[in-house]
Amino acid sequence: MESADIPELRVSNEVRNDIDELQRRLDEDGYLFFRQLLDPDRLMKLRHEMLSVMQAGGWLVAGTDPMDGIADPDTRCTEGDLGYTDVYHKVYKLQSFHAIAHSRKILDLLEEIRGCTMMPQPQKVARLWFPKFTEHTTPTHQDFVHFQGSEDNLTCWTPVGDCPRELGGLAVLRGSHKVGRVLQHRFSLGAGSLHVEPSEHDLLDEWRTTDYQVGDALIFPFLTIHKALPNVSADRLRVSLDNRYQRAGDPIADHMLMPHLSSMSPLTWEEVYADWQDDAWQYYWRAYESPVWPKITHYMEQAFDQAADLARQGDARGRLHLHRIATRDAMSEQGQAAATILAEIDSASAGRVVD
Repeated sequence: MESADIPELRVSNEVRNDIDELQRRLDEDGYLFFRQLLDPDRLMKLRHEMLSVMQAGGWLVAGTDPMDGIADPDTRCTEGDLGYTDVYHKVYKLQSFHAIAHSRKILDLLEEIRGCTMMPQPQKVARLWFPKFTEHTTPTHQDFVHFQGSEDNLTCWTPVGDCPRELGGLAVLRGSHKVGRVLQHRFSLGAGSLHVEPSEHDLLDEWRTTDYQVGDALIFPFLTIHKALPNVSADRLRVSLDNRYQRAGDPIADHMLMPHLSSMSPLTWEEVYADWQDDAWQYYWRAYESPVWPKITHYMEQAFDQAADLARQGDARGRLHLHRIATRDAMSEQGQAAATILAEIDSASAGRVVD
């Protein structure tokens, strides 16, 4: 189905104060969508800060207005590339980027829906996607395979600036949370490297999306299947936020206490906070004393094994995945395994050429 043919999300602004109806819609649809729930002016200010950092990092065409987000195709990269985290982690250090997750507009709503205090998870996430990089679009998945911890988490996705369909906003599979379990995921390129096929689980093809406006918010639980639409714009970056929330005191996975992508390129909270103007929101999660659970690693281990098998079969996607791991994690066990597999493939290929 083309992006333009996907039906519209149901808007819930008119029932914002009817908590029973919001809970019913969340249970029925597996999402809630609000127009301009967050402050558009605040988000546009954040957009300027984020894109100015990206322009200084070489991602935007020199001399253009950073607010336009005109991407330089020669610097195209994505999660998993060291060139991506070089710039991404500079964006990540912005105090304003972290502060958005603590907006009372979103916290009040989630606390009313859940009937308790809600905590933004420490690991905030930005999605910065280059145009015409379709093979790296975030694949169809459930959030639990990546973020784990409590099974009562909620994700809030919001664009930083208007995000029409062509720019690659989020689409959710209506009612897919009713599957009631974490489904089998397979290797894929794109953020997270994991993909699920809804048709294998008898899920109806009920995708929903919209032309997002700055300040819009899409909220969904950990089992709702969703994906990014491809950024098919001529030259614009898509900038959005993924913030996740859990009941205060619920378990949290240990990797969610670390800055995003710090496992790929080292980054500490001390480095994140170094230039902040005050200590607001620094280490705020420690006050909740949430139990910390170890990360479940088998999802990514399965993806690695599948990528390795594909690489051995000559699949360029599998080879690229292994190359990225071998490059960024050269000293890790998986990085060394990736390098060994690539060397074996190259050796076998060279032998065939000689024969």
